[in-house]
Amino acid sequence: MWQDLLSQGAVVGERLKARKETVAVAESSSGGLISAALLSVAGASAYFLGGGVVYTAKARVLLMDLPREAVAGMRSASEPYALLLARTARERFGATWGLSETGAAGPTGNPYGDAAGHTCIAISGPVEMAITLETGSGDRAANMEAFAARALEVLSVALDGDSQ
Repeated sequence: MWQDLLSQGAVVGERLKARKETVAVAESSSGGLISAALLSVAGASAYFLGGGVVYTAKARVLLMDLPREAVAGMRSASEPYALLLARTARERFGATWGLSETGAAGPTGNPYGDAAGHTCIAISGPVEMAITLETGSGDRAANMEAFAARALEVLSVALDGDSQ
């Protein structure tokens, strides 16, 4: 499956490069796999501006500069939070697109009541959207790959929705 993820990242990266567009990533439960897939192609610096694994509240503050007040009343594994991360990544990096993922890879759920295999993915740019994915699995590694693959699909759909 890792090879599939790399291929998917390469296709999305080539589309971004052809469009002369850029992306910044804020991911959590995928643990850097979204960024790795996008960076697996030589020349990725033409479209990948940067990103971070925003896995904790401390990382949210240090990497995204989002204070506690900005997320008050917002669950971290929710579509509104994912959209906030995507918008923030886009703004902080000056990217065409911001892509985010936040959830619970497993083998157990998170303290907020989300089951393992739950994640929210968002894209911010010329098109905005947020989705929730439930794999129904407690397999951490498989969920991480599924989360990353779905995030790349969301970016691809957004690119389709903003066809030039």
